[in-house]
Amino acid sequence: MYFRRFYDERLAQASYLIGCQANGDAIVIDPAREVTPYLEVAAAEGLRIRAVTETHIHADFLSGLRELAAATGATQYLSACGPAEWQYGFRGEPSVVLLQDGDRIAVGNVRITAVHTPGHTPEHLVFLVTDGAASDEPMGVVTGDFVFVGDVGRPDLLEKAARVADTAEIGARQLWRSLAWFRTLPDHLQVWPGHGAGSACGKGLGAVPTSTVGYEKRVSWAFGATSEGEFVRQVLAGQPEPPKYFGRMKVVNRDGPPILGPVAAPARLAADRVVGLIDGGALVVDCRPTVEYATGFIPGTVNIPFSKNFVSYAGSLLPYDTDLWFIALDGGSDFARQLQIALASIGFDRVGGVIAPEAATAWTRAGRVLGTTAQLAVGDLRRGNGAPMLIDVRNRSEWDTGHIAGASLIPLPELMDRLGEVPRDRAIVVHCQGGGRSAIAASVLKRAGHRDVSNLEGGFSAWVAAGGPIAR
Repeated sequence: MYFRRFYDERLAQASYLIGCQANGDAIVIDPAREVTPYLEVAAAEGLRIRAVTETHIHADFLSGLRELAAATGATQYLSACGPAEWQYGFRGEPSVVLLQDGDRIAVGNVRITAVHTPGHTPEHLVFLVTDGAASDEPMGVVTGDFVFVGDVGRPDLLEKAARVADTAEIGARQLWRSLAWFRTLPDHLQVWPGHGAGSACGKGLGAVPTSTVGYEKRVSWAFGATSEGEFVRQVLAGQPEPPKYFGRMKVVNRDGPPILGPVAAPARLAADRVVGLIDGGALVVDCRPTVEYATGFIPGTVNIPFSKNFVSYAGSLLPYDTDLWFIALDGGSDFARQLQIALASIGFDRVGGVIAPEAATAWTRAGRVLGTTAQLAVGDLRRGNGAPMLIDVRNRSEWDTGHIAGASLIPLPELMDRLGEVPRDRAIVVHCQGGGRSAIAASVLKRAGHRDVSNLEGGFSAWVAAGGPIAR
């Protein structure tokens, strides 16, 4: 048996290619939208991708299932479990085979057995993997968003992201029952989860890529709960706000993501094009680090650093219904390609182009003035009458553990929808835990027309370190 794990750092998302080396057939589980890596590895290993499947209808990225099936002619295996409203919209296509609990997929000598494990989502499946050439017993389980390393999938996303009312507790109770099945598995089975540390599909995922059933039963908090009620309370407590784009991904993945086929890299534009774009009201994103951006930026741009969290912030702040333009970090083609992959992974297909990194210089040469964002030390934060409005852009779970008295909570994923709550006739100070998210929020507010906006240097952590009082 051939086994290969693929991992997208920006999505903290894992997918798996499993093949039979005897006959050359292979399956991909939970593919990302950028399918080139699977095609290249399969070709290098002499494998043919005959099947493609996924553990559930994903919320955190755009599924590559249909994309990979179109590229290879593979059969799509989809969950037929769960309620009617969360069945796949393309389930009737000729290349689709529906899976019920206990159904098997044959990949040469490799046997993939689907097990219905509702909780994270109602249709969720896991896949027991058996290398038939070596044993009749499974060697591991691809757990998707059911069991992670040190955590389990959150059951509240249907309610919080897809706005399906009163489903969080139902999902939590389903998850408890699914975990009862997991407890019956042999301890030696390997656990291959769908996400790692940093994913918003759980609240405390480990950074180790794999685990075993026995280890998770021994150390994961979820298996320490002694009753269903205790588990339900624990699994629902402290879950962070999902990025804004999660709800959209859920619906698109259910109904069927569009098939792109080969896509050309975004157009590369000369630096001086930025002047006309800004004057025309285009949405231009500056991808530099927040500290660099704050010292000199083109007014009217939004700052979303091209870092590990780029996808999450872009999906929370950028619209899907307009062309987007990006100022490059360097002049090479690799940045444009990596940007395209990152954006396509959550369904941003309207990229107008990538502007050369000398855009700020071109702006000043055109006689324009760069903007700056003031960094306010915690000791200079005025309180009481006449004080600026203090906006906390952290998650609610962070706020609940402690916040600055008098601050207003507007989590970053909600900022675009709540701009009307921010007064234009008052100075604004934004903060987060350490200063990164609030710097992004400051750029959003400035683009929206707020002139007097400062970022609290060091954020809430600096406030606490300076001995500032904490409200709860």
